[in-house]
Amino acid sequence: MQSLQGCRWQAAAHGPYRSEVLVTMSRRAHIQRWRWFPWGFMAIAVLPGLAAQTAPPAPTFDRAAWQADYAALKTELEQRYANLAWFASPQGGVDLPALDRYTEATLAIANNDGQAASAIGNFVRSFHDDHFSALPMLQPGIAEASPPAISLTGMDAAAGCAALGYTSDMRVSFSAPFESLPGFHMTSDGLSSAFRAGEMTLDDGRKLGIVRIHNFHQNQYPHLCLSAWNTLQQSSKAIDLDTLQKEVETSWYIALATQLKHFHDDGVAAVLVDIGQNNGGNDSGDAAARLFTARPVRSSLLLISQSAEASGYLDEQISEMQTALSLKPSPAIASLLHSHLAVFTDSKKQASRPRAMHWVWHIRRDWKTNACKRLIPAGTSGGPAGYLPPTRDADNESARRLHWPLAMQRQWAAWTGPVYVLTDAKTYSAAEMFAVVMRNNGIARTVGATTGGAGCGFMIDAKPVVLPHSHLRFRIPNCIRLRADDSDEVAGIAPDLPVLPFEGENKRAWATRILRTVDDDLKMSR
Repeated sequence: MQSLQGCRWQAAAHGPYRSEVLVTMSRRAHIQRWRWFPWGFMAIAVLPGLAAQTAPPAPTFDRAAWQADYAALKTELEQRYANLAWFASPQGGVDLPALDRYTEATLAIANNDGQAASAIGNFVRSFHDDHFSALPMLQPGIAEASPPAISLTGMDAAAGCAALGYTSDMRVSFSAPFESLPGFHMTSDGLSSAFRAGEMTLDDGRKLGIVRIHNFHQNQYPHLCLSAWNTLQQSSKAIDLDTLQKEVETSWYIALATQLKHFHDDGVAAVLVDIGQNNGGNDSGDAAARLFTARPVRSSLLLISQSAEASGYLDEQISEMQTALSLKPSPAIASLLHSHLAVFTDSKKQASRPRAMHWVWHIRRDWKTNACKRLIPAGTSGGPAGYLPPTRDADNESARRLHWPLAMQRQWAAWTGPVYVLTDAKTYSAAEMFAVVMRNNGIARTVGATTGGAGCGFMIDAKPVVLPHSHLRFRIPNCIRLRADDSDEVAGIAPDLPVLPFEGENKRAWATRILRTVDDDLKMSR
């Protein structure tokens, strides 16, 4: 448990970190400062005669209100933002004290709402956290009551799946145009089937299996919804949202496992999993890793913000584990349930104890030694338990509430040979979780470019922050996942085998270099 002493910051301790004020706030000041920020050099200048040359602010512009908005946003970050301690560390790559001074200085010389909004927007973007971002403005007023729940009565498969939001708005094709290269044979188009897949014949005659996972959320696979709907209808089972979702989720894993088994039957030497331009999804980013190996796979450690909203997620998991105990599992599973219940119960107590985080705007603290991160244990990306071996059917209903991937244990180890994972700068969130679990457990080597760095994001829905004056809206992530070296996943995952596109390079040439890199690595590993 974190020490409150470790969260204190006093002005006396600020000395070693104090630097001259970036901009003298007086409009009469005649100074210019060049300073280094994480995004490069930038000059903020207040030049001679500025007061006379600059038009007075428009009567409707309220600088003090914008400054109060900025202060309110910082307070919300101190109370809710899971990645704040990471970015407050040297390892996080953002100098928060310098960024804060720069933002305050920019607001101090802003002359209109556009300039002030730009200053706050630049502050948010400087974190380079895809989950911490602006949301569209909403019309002020009183929202109408939500319409009734979707009724599937009388709908056919196409209408029902469309009404429930099963539609692919992601890139189904490979993120590099492998389809267009000589020696490639497509076996599945990803339109009439769940996954685009094919086999590439390498120079020495061996074959490389390539499968595209364009998203880790099953609502991006309308083909699976149509198939699940028809299956339920033929079996005379009731078609409701929960039943359909479970059927689609199971079908997703079965489809991926089936594709991997086809690769095995075709004698491919290795599998390349393409998750480039995959913006994430759900927990399948963790569970899917089990399909690629027969070895034990451990999930990444999960931490959530020490805040009131964290209690919702903790309560949900506590309730699930209590339900699991009511199913009278074996003594071994019951013992594990009691152990993890104790951890989650303690975390819930910690969630009600606020921790001061205002120090982040004044000093930087090392990530590994910092005692004030305002984060509490919340199990792993695979559930309360990071690993459990396959269980007998009688225990599975209880055990999978501890370790969620057990729900799909029949699809584990569909492939057990060499694996490569293709990533790029648009690989985010649950796709990053997949890449990390594959790497941390020695299942795969990553190839391509560093991922986008979205990290965990959200373990429970939370209301966005709405600033009181401007009504600007932002979503604030409430969880982090730790990599094997204890760093925050939001930093992005650099590839084991970098293959960055060259300036002006044809995409087919880039795809060829990716395959050549994988081929060379395979030859070295013989």
